[in-house]
Amino acid sequence: MFDLGWTELLLIGIVALIVVGPKDLPVLFRKVGEFVGKARGMAREFSKAMNDAAQDSGVSDVSKTLKAATNPLETSLNSVKSAAKSFGDFDLDTETGKLAAERAEASRKIHEATAKRAEEKRIAEAAAQDAKEASHDAAAADPEPQPMPDPKGSKETS
Repeated sequence: MFDLGWTELLLIGIVALIVVGPKDLPVLFRKVGEFVGKARGMAREFSKAMNDAAQDSGVSDVSKTLKAATNPLETSLNSVKSAAKSFGDFDLDTETGKLAAERAEASRKIHEATAKRAEEKRIAEAAAQDAKEASHDAAAADPEPQPMPDPKGSKETS
């Protein structure tokens, strides 16, 4: 609104402290806050009244028409989106509605079957991984047999 930065506000606060004094400064700030609040409320009411008057007079329709004329691609895309949105709403008593319900049920079954198979595959992969780790652990626990020393202590002669 007034585009005041922190330095300007600090300067205003110091000047107000010197001019008004520390005793009356909170009262002054309270009054300024009330005034700013009332000014914002009046501006909000004025803006709302102008928007209501514009809607009553049809200015919003004219502005929509002008926006459509300046950006025909977006307007046509919005029209296609709104038309496509209405295709999803079917009366369940008609043939189209029955077909849509059957397709939705088939889609639900496919999703459930896919999820079940994915879970089974995940469990099988986890079991295979566990078995692989168990075989590695068994191999590490059972090292290669070492030749036993000769109990007589004799050396081989060749």
